[in-house]
Amino acid sequence: MKMILKKVHVYLYMFSVGVSYIILFPFFYFFSRKPSRYKYMNALRRVWGIVSSFCVGIIYSFEVEQPIDWSKTYIICPNHTSNLDITAMSIFVKTNDCCFMGKQELADFFVTSLFFRTVDVPVDRKSKIASFRAFKKVMERLESGVTTIIFPEATIPDHYPPELKEFKNGPFRMAIELKIPIIPVTSLNIWEILWDDGLKYGSKPGVCNIFVHKPIETAHLTIDDADALRDEVHAIISNKLAEHDHRRTNS
Repeated sequence: MKMILKKVHVYLYMFSVGVSYIILFPFFYFFSRKPSRYKYMNALRRVWGIVSSFCVGIIYSFEVEQPIDWSKTYIICPNHTSNLDITAMSIFVKTNDCCFMGKQELADFFVTSLFFRTVDVPVDRKSKIASFRAFKKVMERLESGVTTIIFPEATIPDHYPPELKEFKNGPFRMAIELKIPIIPVTSLNIWEILWDDGLKYGSKPGVCNIFVHKPIETAHLTIDDADALRDEVHAIISNKLAEHDHRRTNS
């Protein structure tokens, strides 16, 4: 019975996302027609995420280690366990000059295609040329002051419960080359609310807890430090996940 209810909930969530997207689509479409309007598209996406989640009892709670100066440009690197991660980051990032970098398939999904054909940047990791072009486009966005959210695992882990995967080098090389700070973000329990797309185990109402670590400066680093920076961010998120699991086990 519990699994049936969770399956019903995930379809309710999908319905909430789809219906609210259809209602807002004329506005999304209008804002997507010119890059100068992308900031309004992002602002509306934040509202869409809050409302579509709240309608099925999902809310987001952010604990920030250090106040974020949103007048600066960042590369934000969260771990990735759920489709809700995109919504969580849309809500968390308080500047409208931002974009996601995500897998090419997102350019074909109903509720993400418009974004990944305009404000966001899809990357086809199967093609070196396509990947190079995507990273070049992201670097141009960063240089123009657009904060970028990149999931360094590149994909949601296949196994359940999810474990933190190895990180790709791309975000960390870009951060060093452009002297842009990185913000590690740890999604502590979103996978317990909805893992992956939710179709296998369903979803449930609850509070998604996200811990935002203090920015890591890169101005003093060289490209030779990229691997060390990658490992540092991986360790920060891994340690926070371990701390959360320890507290949850002993609570």
